[in-house]
Amino acid sequence: MNNYIKLHISVLLAGFTGIFGKLIQLNEGLLVFYRLWFAFIILCVLFCLIKKFPKENFKDALKLMGVGALLGLHFLLFYGSIKYANVSVGVVCYSLVGFFTVIFEPLIEKVKFSVIDLGYSLIAVLGIGLIFNFDTGNRFGIILGVLSAAVFALYTIYNKVIDKSSKSMLFYEMGGGALFITLVMPFYLYFNPVSTVLPSYSDLGYLIVLAFFCTIGLYILHIQVLKTISPFTVSLCGNLEPIYGIGIAAVFLGEAKELNLSFYVGMVLILSSVFLQTLMKSRQITVSEEHV
Repeated sequence: MNNYIKLHISVLLAGFTGIFGKLIQLNEGLLVFYRLWFAFIILCVLFCLIKKFPKENFKDALKLMGVGALLGLHFLLFYGSIKYANVSVGVVCYSLVGFFTVIFEPLIEKVKFSVIDLGYSLIAVLGIGLIFNFDTGNRFGIILGVLSAAVFALYTIYNKVIDKSSKSMLFYEMGGGALFITLVMPFYLYFNPVSTVLPSYSDLGYLIVLAFFCTIGLYILHIQVLKTISPFTVSLCGNLEPIYGIGIAAVFLGEAKELNLSFYVGMVLILSSVFLQTLMKSRQITVSEEHV
């Protein structure tokens, strides 16, 4: 039960990431660049203070850094979705992670395809569609958001496959993500030129909060819960993020959309899919324990 609490705290923190994407004036590429490097530097400082850096062999370190590159790509697509559309589009598209996880997990982990899990994810997708009516004016932002969800599904699954300590995974993944975005940035800025690459004082403050709480804190929780909870369950609970994200955006950014009947019906569907799937998994655990 403790890990389910951690999971929902991580989803709540994720709900705030979209807000920072709108508040920070840098373009999505620079935003991700600073977010990952700030997170990596903060981790280095913390490990220096406790005088214990995580150590992995070269092969395992490369694997973790590769997973970190997926995270960096997810960030880039996610914030691109928000910049080209709005917070609501970004967080709603993110909730397709559960759907993509159902598709990718059997292929990567060689497990049996679950029709039941697909049914739960489709209930959530229906709820997402009711919460937000996709506007054709935000088409490019929606495409980026869908791709972002697919990449994050891969990130979640590979995090489950690689069995390492939370500290090692976070350290090497943040380093890998930072290195990936550094290699991408010259090409990115060539096609998306900007007048300045330095953050303003207000952006700097937002970036530090984003790096510490919504990156290090969030992904420590995310990695920890994946040790005992399936990637699909983690992804399905992530479907709660649109509720948090849209609510927070309405309060802080004035992206208030009229909460009509379709919103409430969609919210009930998402909550139902999470509750039913969690209940089913809990019963499976109880049954397996009884047979031990």
